[in-house]
Amino acid sequence: MDGSDIVLQHYPAAARRMRVAMVTETYPPEINGVAMTMGRIVAGLQSRGHAVQLIRPRQHAGDRPADRPLFEEVLQRGMPIPRYDALKLGLPAKQALLRLWSRRRPDIVHVVTEGPLGWSALAAASKLKLPVATDFHTNFHSYSAHYGVGWLKTPITAYLRKFHNKALRTLVPTESLRQELQALGFRKLQVVARGVDTALFNPSRRSPDLRGQWGAAADDPVALYVGRLAPEKNLPLVLRAWALMRELQPRLRLVMVGDGPERSRIERENPEVIFAGMRTGEDLAAHYASADLFLFPSLTETYGNVTIEAMASGLAVIAYDYAAARQHIRSGDNGLLVAPGAADDYVQAAAALVTDLPRARRMGAKARATTEKLDWSCIVSEFEQALLALTEDATGTMAGQGADV
Repeated sequence: MDGSDIVLQHYPAAARRMRVAMVTETYPPEINGVAMTMGRIVAGLQSRGHAVQLIRPRQHAGDRPADRPLFEEVLQRGMPIPRYDALKLGLPAKQALLRLWSRRRPDIVHVVTEGPLGWSALAAASKLKLPVATDFHTNFHSYSAHYGVGWLKTPITAYLRKFHNKALRTLVPTESLRQELQALGFRKLQVVARGVDTALFNPSRRSPDLRGQWGAAADDPVALYVGRLAPEKNLPLVLRAWALMRELQPRLRLVMVGDGPERSRIERENPEVIFAGMRTGEDLAAHYASADLFLFPSLTETYGNVTIEAMASGLAVIAYDYAAARQHIRSGDNGLLVAPGAADDYVQAAAALVTDLPRARRMGAKARATTEKLDWSCIVSEFEQALLALTEDATGTMAGQGADV
């Protein structure tokens, strides 16, 4: 998905136009929840008449900046993120941003990611007395335990707190995350939810041909996982649940969509699992809609876009009571929730649902109805209003914000 492919012409024009400088380490066509969300937000702001200056690392050697009405890209140097080679970490660029924003001041700077490029944006904006908002998208402090560096959790949390507390506002996707971060000392938090493309992710995209490629007949259950194949996603629980589910329903298929550092090992150890690799667009939507159950056991999400994509596709989701699942699933009605970390309960919930597909389908239909209220136009409007409020208050607030970063 390219940001230019997203046309949201039904958005009404804003009463007052802004020039928004958005700084992010990831953006379409990169495939992850942050990139997808930012692509939607940028397109939505443009549709409402705002000009967006997108500052990001160069994604590859042939990467060229886009320049079209209401949209300008500024590419900076970057380096691959260890174990996330498809993504780039932006390098420090304070002086370049000072020159850029001194020539033409944005109304507001919105920093999406917390790397060196984001820190440089905070520093440059502070120097120029520009209002700044940030996003909290990724629980990097929670990832540390999954990569053998659990001792880094405390310093990472301290860094993230210092980073976000320099902004006038930090936007978070759920109320539960707002409360969690507030308890950790994060200030000036505001909830702005995320949306889902219900035209793309739709039960109508169910494909008998695709199910046939998986070896699944019309009445054979298919369990699906979509996401990065990495330690922080708690994939052993997916495989454990699948093992018990398959004992009860021998015709069950497990399809895993995505890629990552754990794929080769999991594929080698589980030859019966169907690995679909990275999927996008209508192809990804068909994979969702062609399954029956969605297994998502992660406890490191700030939101979990795949949860609402699965719900929009008409799937019964089994998830921990956490992030997007907590926000949108009513357990036993439009999906199943278990207490965070209760692995045995998770496995039993998945096993119970696979033996009652009519119940799973009723849940899936209600899940679809839930997501029809998560229209992107509402989300963009909330985001826009948050930025407009900060620009209106900027003069008085910035005077008391403090010294340079």
